[in-house]
Amino acid sequence: MGIFDGLMGNASEISVVDIQRDFDKILAQNERIEKAYKLIRDLFIFTNKRLVLVDKQGLTGKKVEYHSIPYKSITHFSIETAGNFDLDAELKIWISGNALPLQKQFNKSLNIYELQSVLAEYVLK
Repeated sequence: MGIFDGLMGNASEISVVDIQRDFDKILAQNERIEKAYKLIRDLFIFTNKRLVLVDKQGLTGKKVEYHSIPYKSITHFSIETAGNFDLDAELKIWISGNALPLQKQFNKSLNIYELQSVLAEYVLK
């Protein structure tokens, strides 16, 4: 079901240990990865200081864009839980200066409440 979820636009949680080494070069001193999620080839990473969106581009995915969103730029966010007939949960994040939210969908196996809790911990500081 993992490949099917990826093709349907759903993200799933990945191990922080597995990606920590790969992203050390973009992390600030004393910054650590808290949670990471994969959506086909792309990633979004929650650190203790910011949200990093990783967009792998092109056929090979060698060209990569790193989009950094400081938590202080997040004006509000919402979650929508998966229902009985709805197979995915959704996270929406509004960033100052943008009218439309950043939207990400997660498969039903992800604990959307835990994800919201991580985001809330940093945005509400």
